[in-house]
Amino acid sequence: LASGNCRMKISLLDYGAGNVRSLRNALNAIGVDVEDITSPEQILSAGVLLFPGVGSFGNCMSVLKEKGYIEPLRAYIRANRPFLGICLGMQTLFDESEESPGVRGLEIIPGRVERFRVTELAVPQIGWNGLIPQQESPLLSALKPEDAVYFVHSFRVPPSANLGEWTLCETRYGETFVSGVARGNVAAVQFHPEKSGQAGLDLLAAFATSVSSHATVCRAPTEVLRKPESSCGYCKRIVACLDVRANDSGDLVVTKGDQYDVREKAGDVRNLGKPVSLARRYYEEGADEITFLNITGFRECPLTDLPMLQVLTEASRHIFVPLTVGGGIRDMVDANGIKSSALQVADAYFRAGADKISIGGDAVDAARDWLEHGRRGSSSIESISRVYGRQAVVVSIDPRRVWVSADDNAAGHPLADHSERSCRGPAGETHCWYECTVQGGRKGSGLDVIQVATAVEALGAGELLVNCIDADGQNSGFEMPLLNMVKEVVSIPVIASSGAGNAQHFVDVFKQTTAEAALAASIFHRKQVAIQEVKQVVVSHGISVRRSIVSRTPSRCPLVESHLPVWPTFLKSCATANAKILVLGSAAIVVATALMLVSRRGFAVRLTYCKL
Repeated sequence: LASGNCRMKISLLDYGAGNVRSLRNALNAIGVDVEDITSPEQILSAGVLLFPGVGSFGNCMSVLKEKGYIEPLRAYIRANRPFLGICLGMQTLFDESEESPGVRGLEIIPGRVERFRVTELAVPQIGWNGLIPQQESPLLSALKPEDAVYFVHSFRVPPSANLGEWTLCETRYGETFVSGVARGNVAAVQFHPEKSGQAGLDLLAAFATSVSSHATVCRAPTEVLRKPESSCGYCKRIVACLDVRANDSGDLVVTKGDQYDVREKAGDVRNLGKPVSLARRYYEEGADEITFLNITGFRECPLTDLPMLQVLTEASRHIFVPLTVGGGIRDMVDANGIKSSALQVADAYFRAGADKISIGGDAVDAARDWLEHGRRGSSSIESISRVYGRQAVVVSIDPRRVWVSADDNAAGHPLADHSERSCRGPAGETHCWYECTVQGGRKGSGLDVIQVATAVEALGAGELLVNCIDADGQNSGFEMPLLNMVKEVVSIPVIASSGAGNAQHFVDVFKQTTAEAALAASIFHRKQVAIQEVKQVVVSHGISVRRSIVSRTPSRCPLVESHLPVWPTFLKSCATANAKILVLGSAAIVVATALMLVSRRGFAVRLTYCKL
């Protein structure tokens, strides 16, 4: 995407909500420079415009109006100038949204954005899903049929004849919805390409290449394509978790506890590696998401110097799957007496590269307040979800078993039956209830897991991370009774955590519960089980997961079909990396010409011909 010393430039409309750092990093990774839009005049003068959006429809349109962006944005798009909207950036192209009654969108495409109507699946849809092409486009040509991309949304565009030629692709999630629109030089997608691994980078590169070669993003087909077999479908997620804390020397390390105890017998903090290095390794091994749990909170640090901000900033430069961060996301006062709200702390994390934040002990306090007084609008869950959308808020629950000999001893708490499992209470009890804990599992709350789960969903949580103190570090499998108990009472996605010891445990949790994702830490840290091994075993049992490829063979690079001046810079990068390029068919002529240009610039070139 560069010719000589000139790099392509894309203007980014950052209206101040969510993680745009990852999009900047993704664009830089494919050789594109980014210019931030800071005034309405810049919109009209932009050569190529990207509009990413997260949060609520109404809040987004309100900010666009306040900044004076609405009319310039409408004029730019209606002039058929190069444009790519992402997630909420697609939804705002429509007339209105059920999410924010009475608020008008940009009114570029006729139609209304509506909430998912599915009842058998969790909402929001959080995770990887496939695409069903509806028309030809350079954007989709960059993807393989088995590729999955990352979605995170509660509202979607239903298929409609009123969309005409706008529908680019559709996706199935209990129902069919429009996952991409395109016409002429204007395109938008419901998913996040910057969080879709190599498939997303390929799509962004295809968009940039089509613009740089003056090709339209979408060519109106003579016949609409309908290939439902092309979609890999909704995928279960394999999540790698890193518990991060400062050791006794003040260095940030990844650690792992045994029932939440992270110290070795000698007293030192268990050190399993550096956070960014491990996270990058997990991305390259195929993790679908990566979660950083800041288990010490760093409560004394000023907001602008939180150590986890540095971790996120560096990790997001190399990792193009969703990043979640938890720990210390609450109202805080630093050592200088400066107060910061939970929303301000979350905003700092989002701006540093996080896609979701995870709230722990503060969520238990909010649940208690909701159970006693109802919704007040002041909790961290409510304030953050109101601005960024519920899909950006994960609540991490840390329950422990409380064994009882009879129902009467449970004080009305729902019981889990372990009679068919090997675990027993200290006196041989087979029934227990699950008490949610705070302060890293050291203190009970008196609230059971059902009370907390239903309360935080009502307050605006979009996902639950369900741990189990008793199973933590035991490598004996996930706590199935707990997970099934939670899934019965909530409609939001659940991530199973605590207890994974081998690949079969992931099969078991997906077969025996309806959890959308499963998380592990120590078995990945210690290389007891590889992420790819987990995925292979899960797939062998008929469970769909994302096919995780961090890099493609160069023959699939979208630059093969682009204009000739791009090739010398591209091949120069390949030569620096000692790469080998396989080229098939007529593209060999283009490559041969480019290789001659490269050789004239002092690079050694060796051609190997093979007959297939």
